[in-house]
Amino acid sequence: MVLASATVDVIRPATPQRQGNFRVNVWGQPPYDQTRVYEISAKNETLAAQQGIARFVREMEPLPEGI
Repeated sequence: MVLASATVDVIRPATPQRQGNFRVNVWGQPPYDQTRVYEISAKNETLAAQQGIARFVREMEPLPEGI
């Protein structure tokens, strides 16, 4: 199982007419203690964080433990 946390910075805020752009910093817990930064379009910061963590998990799951 991959455990990860995220922080979100707003690049362009979302409005009712368009999604916002967010920079999502995601880091994992050992043995997946790596950091990734993603630029994500979403309706809000929470959804951007969820998408960033999901992407991180997809990237880390195929890696062998203890990388």
